[in-house]
Amino acid sequence: MSNSAACFVFFAIFMLLVFLQIAIRSKNPIKKALTWSFWGIIALTIVNITSSLTSASLPVSLLSVGVSAVMGIPGVTMLLILNMVLR
Repeated sequence: MSNSAACFVFFAIFMLLVFLQIAIRSKNPIKKALTWSFWGIIALTIVNITSSLTSASLPVSLLSVGVSAVMGIPGVTMLLILNMVLR
């Protein structure tokens, strides 16, 4: 996937998050979408930093970063569960 296509996909997913926040009538939809994405990326980072202690790690790829940015902390949890089940 080219860089411009990846940027377009990330922008489209972010706009979907904003529209989702608007649909549930959030007061600050852009702020909530950014916060949701931020905490998902932070959770993915924390999982990988503590992987030496917990032996649970997730590969950092376009898919894992995308899932953690779109779904937030529940997305990282889902990735961890799937990693343990499919291992």
